[in-house]
Parts: sequence; C-alpha cells; structure tokens
Amino acid sequence: MKKWILLLSVLLMCSPLQASAEGWGFEKNKQGGIPDVGRYGPMIEEHDGFYVDQSGEKTIYFTFDNGYEQGYTDDVLDVLKEQEVPAAFFVTGHYINSAPDLLKRMVKEGHTVGNHSWSHPDFTTSSKEKIKQELDKVESAVADITEQKTMTFLRPPRGTFNSRTLEWTRELGYIHAFWSIAFVDWETNQQKGWEYAFDNVMEQVHPGAVILLHTVSKDNAEALEQLIIELRKRGYQFGSLNDLLVKKLLPFPIVSL
Repeated sequence: MKKWILLLSVLLMCSPLQASAEGWGFEKNKQGGIPDVGRYGPMIEEHDGFYVDQSGEKTIYFTFDNGYEQGYTDDVLDVLKEQEVPAAFFVTGHYINSAPDLLKRMVKEGHTVGNHSWSHPDFTTSSKEKIKQELDKVESAVADITEQKTMTFLRPPRGTFNSRTLEWTRELGYIHAFWSIAFVDWETNQQKGWEYAFDNVMEQVHPGAVILLHTVSKDNAEALEQLIIELRKRGYQFGSLNDLLVKKLLPFPIVSL
C-alpha cells in the first residue's frame, strides 16, 4: 500500500495541471475607464502580475506579441524610434530563430523583450518542469544573440493561465504582463485598414492602459504613428513595463531633496 501511495504522489507531482484553465478577457470599457476584469484581478495581483497601471497617471504602455514575422516589425520599430516611445515585445522560439536581426534591433533601441514561451503551449496543461524548459529556452536564446541577458515579464501563450501557473512562473522569477486594451488584430487575411486599428484602440483608451498589439498586423503598423500623435494630443505619455513595475513596488513617487 505504501508503494502505491508513493507512486500516486509522484504521478501527481509530474502530471499536467488538474485545475481549470482561465482565458484572460474582459468587457471593453469605452467610457475612458479601466475595464473590469472581475476575479482575475485578485488572482494575478496575488502573484505580482498586472494588466494596467493603477496609479491614475496618463501613461500608456505599448506591448506587442511576436509569434512570427510578417514583414511589419521594422515599420513598427521605425515609428517607435522616431517618436521616442518604448515598447515590450513578447517573443516565441519561432520568432527568435526566424528574425534574429529584428530581435537585436529591439534590444539595441532600448525596448524590452519579454517571454512568450518557446513553442506556445497551453501552460495550464503543462507540468512545472515543462514550463521552466519553455521559458529558459527563450531567455537563453535571447541572451545569446542580444545584450539583454535576463527576462522579467511573461505573457502566457494563448492567454491561458490558472492559479497554479501563476504561482509556478512567479517562483521561476517571472511576472505576468496582461493587458487592458486589445482587439482582434492578428488575422492577417482580414485586415481592415489603419483607421480600424486606430479606432479600436482610441475607443478603449484610459489612463494606465497596457495595450496589446500584434506586429503581424498591417493595420497596426500603419496606425501606430497616428495613435502616438493623437494620444500625446490628449495628454498621454509613454512608459516601459519596467516603469510600471517600479510604480507597483514603489507606489509613492520618489522626491529629490
């Protein structure tokens, strides 16, 4: 009997998660406020994750998911450089292997490269060891070809998570970076013009927004400059995810004496 109990314990430790999967989502807020994410908010906060800057400051955070390259990332980087706006790019193994020069450019120009996993699996059906392998492989590959040697921010593949994956990835040194603005922009054969992307972002905009965009979108690449210009007209500034993290850790502003 003791042998069976021991075997069962080992199997439970090594098996995929039994907890249900959650998919990040919320009802869009088109009234200039932060969307209500319900019970997801406390779930991610417990493990230091975030989806918005809660400070109330008119700061915007641009983030891009990069699973593969469609020819528009150079254009996105050109706009960010010209407008002096920081961004975070969450990359997969496929992107690292297929677009190393773009990855080098991101880091060289001061952007943050985040972890989107090596093969884009559903973490909620993966063991902790499998998740670690996925994340380590991305971090190591990025460190091999760029000046960025460590990673802090994780965007879970497929947007799926649960309390266990939040706990495990935090133990591995990662902070989940979700988002408060997004729309269906990744369908490359259903692009609708830059105004469509512009309108979708601007109708949801609010102070502290973390915006999720995909660089495979022609619409996004063409709308980005107009978005930045219009947001500045409305009094917004732009920050990096590192800035947001500092605000979370130091909620009171640092005052020079």
